[in-house]
Amino acid sequence: QVWLVESGGGLVQAGESPKLSCVATGTTFPINIMGWYRQTPGNQRELVATITRLGNTNYADSMKGRFTVSRGTAKNTVYLQIHNVQPEDTAVYYCHGDLSDYGDKVYWGQGTQVTVSS
Repeated sequence: QVWLVESGGGLVQAGESPKLSCVATGTTFPINIMGWYRQTPGNQRELVATITRLGNTNYADSMKGRFTVSRGTAKNTVYLQIHNVQPEDTAVYYCHGDLSDYGDKVYWGQGTQVTVSS
């Protein structure tokens, strides 16, 4: 069983730069594509950014500039740095890992809540 566990959310002040972390366990395969999505109440989950093992990134157009996705040196870890966080960034942030290269599926974490106060 593959598990993705996020951390780093919570209550932050506008203007801060929180960093979210995610680690995948339960697989010996190096996950090629990992990334982050977010969801606010009443809205669909939306892409923030993804990154491959080689460091190739893909950002949603609306997220470019204030988010930085990166991979950790430990296998199957991914980070999301939010620069100058704003109240509209309040959301549940979900980590995802794509194991379809190995005949498996896309896995999701439980999500970490980020709440921004002004």
